[in-house]
Amino acid sequence: MTALSKTYQRYLEPGFKPFDPLELASKTEQIVCRGDSRKYTKFYCPGVYGGIATGFTCGCCLRCIFCWVDWSRDFPEKHGLFYSPAEAFSRLSRVARKKRITQSRISGAEPTIGKSHLLALLEKIEYSPFRLFILETNGILIGADPDYARQLARFKKVHTRVSLKAGTPEAFTEKTGATPESFELPFHGIANLIEARASFHVAAMTADPRIVAKNERRSLLDRLASIDPALVDNLEEEVVDPYYTTLERLRHAGVSLPWD
Repeated sequence: MTALSKTYQRYLEPGFKPFDPLELASKTEQIVCRGDSRKYTKFYCPGVYGGIATGFTCGCCLRCIFCWVDWSRDFPEKHGLFYSPAEAFSRLSRVARKKRITQSRISGAEPTIGKSHLLALLEKIEYSPFRLFILETNGILIGADPDYARQLARFKKVHTRVSLKAGTPEAFTEKTGATPESFELPFHGIANLIEARASFHVAAMTADPRIVAKNERRSLLDRLASIDPALVDNLEEEVVDPYYTTLERLRHAGVSLPWD
């Protein structure tokens, strides 16, 4: 762990060296996964989606400067506890019963890290009273592994939300720290999900001109339209919210945004 920590990318600062997100995903998996168990920080029911039982994971393979997730993204070795798929399912079910809801999700950081854990959890979701499970992801690992999309498509209750971070390779590096070449991975992930006939939609920060300028937004929309015009019609457009960790990451990156 000590040797790994010395080479582990935390948050972005001016002059950072772009990294390979697949290598960072591999390093992160060594920290947050033990066999089929995976680290989570908490399980509760936020009000999004009309109320949804949610497990929040530790660790990510991008370093987005506008990320809202707590410091378990940057320092996963210091946060969270390990849960088996059965334990994570039990926690989600307990939260859902308490709030009398029938939908669940995994969010925070990057839930696709730890493929065996996630797929084992989804097996339990599929044959449970839950009617819907939402997987929130940056799409990097699904883009690198077409089998991931095929496995997700097996589950009728699973809907994937792919969150895009930028509209050009250069902007992708500036905002996430990942190499410009890796900009294509989430789009490969979208294509893989389409090929597998998985249920999914795309989200992006394109409603916030402080983060995505008009010309960059147009580039992103054109890129999506080249895959399937329906992706543009169903795009979920977001804005950056001033969470404490978001403000701190922007500060570390040397980026100042105007706030109302």
